[in-house]
This record gives sequence, C-alpha cells and structure tokens, in this order.
Amino acid sequence: MYPHHREREQPIFSTRAHVFQIDPATKRNWIPASKHAVSVSFFFDSNRNVYRIISVGGTKAIINCIVTPSMTFTKTSQKFGQWADSRANTVYGLGFATEQQLQQFSEKFKDVKDAARLAREKSQDKELANTALNIAAPQDLSDDLQSPPVMCVNGPEDKLYRSQSADITLSSEKERIKKMLSEGSICELNLETEFFTLQDSNSKLVAALHEANANVAQWKKQLVAYQEETERLREQVADLEAHGGHGPSDLLKDELTQSLEELEALLKAKDEEIHILQSKKTDYHEIERDRDQAIHRLREVEMRNSELERRIQNTEQNLSISLEDRDRIDTELQRAIEILDIKIFDLNDLRQSLVKLLDK
Repeated sequence: MYPHHREREQPIFSTRAHVFQIDPATKRNWIPASKHAVSVSFFFDSNRNVYRIISVGGTKAIINCIVTPSMTFTKTSQKFGQWADSRANTVYGLGFATEQQLQQFSEKFKDVKDAARLAREKSQDKELANTALNIAAPQDLSDDLQSPPVMCVNGPEDKLYRSQSADITLSSEKERIKKMLSEGSICELNLETEFFTLQDSNSKLVAALHEANANVAQWKKQLVAYQEETERLREQVADLEAHGGHGPSDLLKDELTQSLEELEALLKAKDEEIHILQSKKTDYHEIERDRDQAIHRLREVEMRNSELERRIQNTEQNLSISLEDRDRIDTELQRAIEILDIKIFDLNDLRQSLVKLLDK
C-alpha cells in the first residue's frame, strides 16, 4: 500500500537567530549561512514520528535537520550554541540576540531529542512485534501443508480402506481448494478496496496540490500589493523628504527675511519722507496715513510669518507619520515574505512527496 496523504508538518517552536555552518575545509571557522537573523523552527511529522529543525533564507532551506537521540546541543558562549548533523556531514551554529533565547532553544532541543528517542523506541517495539508475528505465521500454516495419509497396499483386503482413504483425501483437497478460492475472492476484494482507497488518496492529493497552487498565487498577489504599497509610500516619503531636503524652513526664512528687509527699507524711506515732510512742514495727516499703512503691512507680514511657521510644523508632523507608516509597512512586508518562504518550502516538500508517490 502506498502511504495516504501525508499531513503537513506542524510547528512546535520558533525563534530567530543568525545561522552559521562550519567551514568544511578547516572544520574550525564559521561561515554565515544568512545575512541577518532568520526564523529557526522545530516541526513534528505525526505520520513518521519525525522531528525536524528548519530554517529558510529567501527561497533556500539553510537548515533541514532531522533530530536524532544521539544529537547534542552545546552552548559555547552566552549567546551562541552548536550541534552536529551526521546526515548532512556538517555542524550548525546559532547566534542569538539574548541569553534567554539561547536557553529556550537549548531546552526545546533537549525536549525534542527525548521525544525522538521515545518515538524510536516505540517504532523498534512495533518492528519486534511484527517480526514475531511473521515468525509464528508459517507454523500455523504448516498444518494445512501436511501430506495426505499414506494408504496401505499390502493385499486385496485393503482395497476398501484405500478407496475410503482416497475419498477422504479428495474431499479434503476439495475443501482446501474451496478455501483457497474464498481466500482469493477476499484478497481480490481487498485489492479492489485498496485500489479505490488509492484513487481517493490520489484525488485528495491533486485537490491539495491545486489548493496549494492557488494559495501560492494568492500569496504572490498579496506580495505584489505589499510591494506596490511600499513603493507608493516610499515615493510619498521621497517627495516629502525632497521638499524637506530643500529646506522649506530655509526658503520661508529667506522669504521672510527678504520681506522684512523690504519693509525695513520701506519704513526707513517713510521715516526719511516724514523727516523731509516735517522739515518742509507739509500736511501732517498724510504722513500719519502712510505710517498707518506701513504698520498695517508689517502686521500682515507677521501674520503671514505665523501661518508659514504653522505650515512648517504640519509638514514635519506629516513627514514623521509617513516615516512611521513606511517602517510599519516594511516590517509587515518582511513578515509576509518570511511566511511566504516557509509556505513555498512546504509546497516544494509536498510536491517532492507527490513525485515520489507517483513514481511508486
């Protein structure tokens, strides 16, 4: 029988760390497997009773390690630990941000290793039980394979006994043939049942594959939408920074300074005119009116200055809000990319299992 649809592995623990691998040439130096901290997770496969450590960087699995009872996680410093994987012929190293994260990972590694040991012991006990049943089965069948009783042919008086023995042997042979035919029909029914079960499993696998492809397409659309939104926000921030980079406050200050200089020059000119008019004893009311107009213009400039300062503050607040929104969108986009990487890896694993299943 082929295995039924394999359930997807369930995550049981996840943390973030910088991943390293030992240099295969020197066996001493560490080679970074990721440019930044990535997710490192423990997964459990309930069908195979297998625990795995998986870490994905981009579209590549940088850790795909099956936990065995012989593995040991060693803390070499306050924030760094390592373990050896004999299957991959390498040594993995993890650098954590805090000592607490390292302690949590070490405890979870020990728990998973103990669980893997118990699962292996249960599997060995089951294999021993199956072996014992296979050994006992031929002994039970030996009774059906015994040879028919030997007939005595010592004389004419034994003809009746030989005929009765032949009839008994013939009837027992017929019974054995009937039993074989009935067992053959049962086997045929079992094969048909298995065939329909395989068809049902195959249809379920195809449906799961289509669903996974649909999910991947949806995730790609969401990723494109996130990227477009991020690009739009970046453009807005760039526009705001462009306006701010040219120094809106500097431009306004220059404009205000120029206006004040013009007003000061105007006031100075008016004062000179006043002095001239006073010296010439011209109409005093006209001078007063000109001064009032100059004062009015000065107040308008001050109001305009206040309005420009308020606009500068609003612009700075909008710029700060836009920067916060961009950081939030970048964080959400990074999280969505990591989730998509894990989903893509699971999909590739499922596809490989399907290929193996179809090859069988």
